[in-house]
Amino acid sequence: MPPPRLLARSPDDFDSDLFDQTAVALELAPQENGVEHRAHQHRKGQLILALRGAVTCEVAEALWLVPPQHAVWIPGGIAHNCRATGNARIFFLFIEPGAAVMPDKCCTVAITPLVREMIRHVAGQDPAAPTDGSTARLIAVLLEQLSDAPIEQLHLPMSSHPKIRRISDTLIADPGDRTTLRQWADILAMSERSLARLVENATGLTFGRWRQQLHLMIALSQLAEGHSVQNVAGNLGYDSVNAFITMFKKALGKSPTQYFSSLL
Repeated sequence: MPPPRLLARSPDDFDSDLFDQTAVALELAPQENGVEHRAHQHRKGQLILALRGAVTCEVAEALWLVPPQHAVWIPGGIAHNCRATGNARIFFLFIEPGAAVMPDKCCTVAITPLVREMIRHVAGQDPAAPTDGSTARLIAVLLEQLSDAPIEQLHLPMSSHPKIRRISDTLIADPGDRTTLRQWADILAMSERSLARLVENATGLTFGRWRQQLHLMIALSQLAEGHSVQNVAGNLGYDSVNAFITMFKKALGKSPTQYFSSLL
C-alpha cells in the first residue's frame, strides 16, 4: 500500500534533515493557503512550486513571486516567509546542499511539465525510502533537470530603509495609490531629488520602474487567484484596461490572457 501523501501544515513544520535522501518533497495543506508564515530557514535549499494559484516569498531586500508552473529557489540558510493565494496548490522540494547545480541566490525558475510531474511523484513517496532505490534514481534525474531550468526575473527589490519601507508598505496595502515621487518627498520631509536617489541606490530601479514592478507582482498574484483583467487593472489604479495590458505586455512580452494560457 503506497504511503499517504505528505501535507505540510506550514513550511517549517517538516524537518527535511531527518531523511537521507538528497531531496524530499511534500505538499502544502490547502487550509494553509492565505496564511502568512513566520520567517524561517532550512539547512537544505528549498524549491517552492506553484501548480495553481501563486505564492509570494519575502527574503532580505527582495520579494519573490511564484506564478503557476513556476518555482522560487531559496538556497539553504536564507530566512524567508511565504504566503499562498487562496486557490493555490503548492509543493516544496528540499534539496541537500551540493546535490544539484543550483544558483547561490534566490530566483524564480520556470518549471517544465516533466519536472513538475517528478516533484508531484516524489511528494507521494516515503521520504525515508532507501537511498539506492527507485525513488533515489528518480530524484537524481529530477535534480539534473532542475539544473537546466530557465531563470526569470519575477522579483521586487526591497529595502529595510524606514522611508522606503513606509512607501512599500503603503503601496502593498493599497496598490492603486498614485502618490507621486514629489508628494512622497513632502510626506517624508526630504527633497524629491534625495528621495529619487535613495530609492534608486536601495533598489537599483527608479521610483517609477520600482512601482511598476510592484504592480506587475501584484497583478500576477491576483490574476493567478482568478481575478479578471478588468478588476486587476482597477485595483492597481489604471485609468483603462488597455493601459494595464500595455504595461503587462511590455514587462512580460504577452498580454495577461496570453501569459496565463502559455502556463497551462
